[in-house]
Amino acid sequence: MIKVAVLGYGNIGSGVVQVLSMNQECIKKTAGQEIEVKSVLDLREFPGDPMENKVVHDIHQIIEDPEIQIVVETMGGTKPAYDFVKACLEAGKTVATSNKELVAKHGAELMRIAEEKQINFLFEASVGGGIPIIRPLNQCITSDEVYEITGILNGTTNYMLTNMAKKGMTFDAILKKAQELGYAERHPEADIEGFDACRKIAILSSLAFGAQVDYEDIHTEGITTISDIDIKYALKLEKAIKLFGTSKKIENKIYAMVSPVMIGEEHPLYSVNGVMNGILVRGDVIGDLMFYGAGAGKLPTASAVVADVVEAAKNLNRTVMRRWSEKKLGLEPFELTKNAFFVRISGEAQQRQEELEAVFGSFDIVKVVEGEFGILTKEMTEAEYMEKAGKITGILNRIRLAN
Repeated sequence: MIKVAVLGYGNIGSGVVQVLSMNQECIKKTAGQEIEVKSVLDLREFPGDPMENKVVHDIHQIIEDPEIQIVVETMGGTKPAYDFVKACLEAGKTVATSNKELVAKHGAELMRIAEEKQINFLFEASVGGGIPIIRPLNQCITSDEVYEITGILNGTTNYMLTNMAKKGMTFDAILKKAQELGYAERHPEADIEGFDACRKIAILSSLAFGAQVDYEDIHTEGITTISDIDIKYALKLEKAIKLFGTSKKIENKIYAMVSPVMIGEEHPLYSVNGVMNGILVRGDVIGDLMFYGAGAGKLPTASAVVADVVEAAKNLNRTVMRRWSEKKLGLEPFELTKNAFFVRISGEAQQRQEELEAVFGSFDIVKVVEGEFGILTKEMTEAEYMEKAGKITGILNRIRLAN
């Protein structure tokens, strides 16, 4: 029997305990032995809960317990999660986590410690919730050189953008609805400002390209500038607006960004709607691979954590996770990234066409609402766009176009 400890008995932590109990026989068969939760670390008490008598309040009770071989961390954040996880690894205990911030910030170091101890630091649930993406990148696509990862990595923003398009709702109205349904937090900045997606694409980029990609270096824009009018233009163009986290390797240079994009129905991620996530991986041999599923939620995320627990149980004295280098991977300046753009401009297109052609060259025009119009530019660098846009008055918004 393998004894497990769970750090944090919130939504995901309790979900892990539930999955381990609910699928006990299946898990035992796959892991080769029974897995039992011995301790749960939390500041609170849980009277009447099945784990009531297993709750502890001191991390040292777990670190110093020789029976506990696997630790599950679902606390979130980096403090005190980083200190607790590092101490568990140094004590020779494998750790499985759903904590994207911890992995993005300290993953390289924690994987190194695990490798030195011949144990594992596993984090399948840190990206894409229940979608298996970390393990395929780590184990199944090693013969390929990955040159692009693009994902809809945040279910909250995808739900909001989907319903703005399908129901004609305003940004504020759909945010309120998302909060009522529990898809968005009371303070939703991590989702709507793109920070959550940024940490996830940093993890995927680090794993794919083999060195530390700092999320602080990734240019990040959320969906707060997207209005119902932007959605009307997208529908007119038979396109959808999605929040993408993207990293690309072009001539051995790495570019990364999080931002809203317009995509057409030919794009593999076009039909990823609602709270679902989708991740597109492009390799030089395998071509395009799509990973699709529930990107968040108690049980989907807990399922991914338990999959790591089972993997750890089968490899107690052997490191299976291919780690990335702690050396920082420098990203190319955001200003050198190339995109085409959809640009909304106030005024009448006929009156401003000559002025705009002098700046942007040729472009396509789309008209949806009175008093403004949209143009579709050719591809250019971000720096070129900013220089051209500086010469134009009345720009209301701009959204990148993705192929």
